[in-house]
Amino acid sequence: MSVAIATDLHIVTGKGGTGKTTVAAALAMALAGDGRKVLLCEVEGRQGIAQLFDVAPLPYEERKIAVGPGGGEVHALAIDPESALLEYLQMYYRLGRAGRALDRFGIIDFATTIAPGVRDVLLTGKVYEAAKRRSGDQFTYDAVVMDAPPTGRITRFLNVNSELAGLAKVGPIRRQADAIMQMMRAPSTHIHLVTVLEEMPVTETIDAIAELGTEKLPVSHVAVNLIQPDLLTTSTRDALINGSLDTETVGAALERVGLPPDAAGSLIDGGMDAAHRATLQTDNRAELADCGRPVVELARRPDGIDLGALYEMAEQLGDLT
Repeated sequence: MSVAIATDLHIVTGKGGTGKTTVAAALAMALAGDGRKVLLCEVEGRQGIAQLFDVAPLPYEERKIAVGPGGGEVHALAIDPESALLEYLQMYYRLGRAGRALDRFGIIDFATTIAPGVRDVLLTGKVYEAAKRRSGDQFTYDAVVMDAPPTGRITRFLNVNSELAGLAKVGPIRRQADAIMQMMRAPSTHIHLVTVLEEMPVTETIDAIAELGTEKLPVSHVAVNLIQPDLLTTSTRDALINGSLDTETVGAALERVGLPPDAAGSLIDGGMDAAHRATLQTDNRAELADCGRPVVELARRPDGIDLGALYEMAEQLGDLT
């Protein structure tokens, strides 16, 4: 393993339903090449990583879950705010057993609920600790990938200084927030947005790029996931849309090859759906082309996502590494 100047941090966000957890997992696999060691983190408590890799639910503990295509290692960690706060109390105040007693009384859950800014500092703080951890002069991980919250709240989640403005102006948690923000804006940090070629996710993606840019948070790539293949030729699509391909024409063609002509209506309805979907994809693709960030496309996989599919997606995500 080569000596890294800094651990690369890749933050993956996207509107719900766009497959951001799958893209984050595939990116971790892509990064685990040439003997590299990668940590894949989730912060939403959904255990999405465990489901993707078909392993037991992840504890608050780093665990090896896969080998990358280049022989590297993918480790995973599910970060929850309660465990992160207990670790924080032990690290800064040596409140080991006392901290666990607070947890039993529900105080930790109360604190992280009424102060969401503190909650986000604890979640991102654990990612910060993993990215900065060393063994001698060698970083523990070559890269850390965070499966982050959706685009609707990603700027607030990452901009922990703003969230803490009215809560902690001094002290260790303030210093931790300052250090986290320095890492978030460093050249070694890359924020990737996942979308699909539909109007609402594309609009939310473009809005998130603008918001992140305003806060000087580094947007890297846009990953367009679940691309549908074009089922129609351009001439067939145009004929369907302008009405020159009608039931009579299609019915006659079906009858000539020995098929029931009354199936023409269903075929044209299906063709019209495919034509409109293709037109929408084209329009949304053009809108993303103007977002100012590189775009990588990932095809829909009708058979679902397994380890083999993650390897294939990892190959397509080479530009993000």
